[in-house]
Amino acid sequence: MTASLEQLRRCHFAVDLGAARTRVYVKGAGLVVDQPSTAAVNTRTGALMAVGEFAEKMTGRTPDYIRVVRPVSGGTVVDIEMAQRMLRQLIGDRMRRTLRRKPRLRAAACVPHDADPLAQRATIETLVGLGARRVELVDTLIAAAVGCGLPVERPEAAMIMVCGAAATQVAVLSLGAIVTAERVPVGGEAVDNAIVQHLRHQHELVLPSQSVRPLQLTLHGNGLTPQGPESTEIHGRDVATGLARSVRVDTAAVRRAIQTPLTAVLDGIGKVLRECPPDLVADLVDRGIMMVGGSALLPGFDQMLRQATGMPVNIAEQPELCAVQGLGEMLEGRIAPIVLDPLRA
Repeated sequence: MTASLEQLRRCHFAVDLGAARTRVYVKGAGLVVDQPSTAAVNTRTGALMAVGEFAEKMTGRTPDYIRVVRPVSGGTVVDIEMAQRMLRQLIGDRMRRTLRRKPRLRAAACVPHDADPLAQRATIETLVGLGARRVELVDTLIAAAVGCGLPVERPEAAMIMVCGAAATQVAVLSLGAIVTAERVPVGGEAVDNAIVQHLRHQHELVLPSQSVRPLQLTLHGNGLTPQGPESTEIHGRDVATGLARSVRVDTAAVRRAIQTPLTAVLDGIGKVLRECPPDLVADLVDRGIMMVGGSALLPGFDQMLRQATGMPVNIAEQPELCAVQGLGEMLEGRIAPIVLDPLRA
C-alpha cells in the first residue's frame, strides 16, 4: 500500500483526510489547509452552506433544514461526493487553478494501516474528483513516523502510536517497514462519549457537544493523575426538566470514566509487543513510544501509558500535524531512500 519514495517525489500535493481534521500539503507551498472535516448542507436545495471551522461551530445550532455532516469516519471516506465538495472549498479556487495547470496532476494520501480495498478506493476516487490523474497511498503509520523524525530507515525498533479521533493505531517499525501493528477502535471520540455518558448517568446533565473538549482541558496540569484539580463546575441541560443547570463535578470520577475506554489502548500496545521480535523489543526499552495525533494531547494520557508500560513515552512536537508533515517530507524529496543491495556470491 505504501508508495515508493520515487513515486511520491512526483506528486504535486498530499492530503491527510482524518475523521476530525483535513490537512492539505502542496509541494513548494507547504501546509495550505488545516480545517475540521465538517460540512454544513442545506437539505432543501443541496447547497453547501459552510465547511471547516465555521461548519464545526454550527454543530447542534442549526435549523432542521441545515444538516452538519462529516464525510470522513475513522480515516475512511464514507461520502465521496461530499468529501470532494468539502475539499474544493477548503483548497480554494486560486490553489485549485494552480494545481490544475500541472501536467498529469499527481496526489498522495494517508490511509489507515488496515484499510480494506473499498476504503482505499474511496480515498482515490475523492482525489480523482479534484483532478488528480494518479493517487499514491501511504500508510498513516509510516507518514506519521517520518513526520515526527523517527529513524524508520535504520535496522532498529521505533514504536509509534497514532491517536486519532475514531481509532488508535500502534506499530513497531524497522528498516522503513511495519514489523507489527494493531488498530484499536478507541480514539478521542470514545473519550468524549465516556465523559458525556458519565455526566448523564451520574448527574442527569446533558453536556453541549461544544463543551466536551473544554471539560477535558479543565483537567489541566496533571490531567488524568490524582494531582489534578479536585472538582470543576459544568454547565449543561437537565435531563428531566430541560432547563439549564450547573453542577460541580468530581474530577476523580471523570478521570475514572476516561480511563475505561483507554484500557483498550493498553491492550493493543501489549499485543503489538507480544508479536514483536525480542531484539526489537529490547531496543524499545530506551527509546520507548512516540505519540502523535490530536488525541495524544489528552491531559495525562502519556503519563498513564508510562506507568502502565514502564517504557518512556514521548509526545511529538506538533502531534496533530505529523502525518501530513511526513507526506510533505516525502514529496519534497527530503527523505533518503533505503538501499539494500543483495550480496553476490
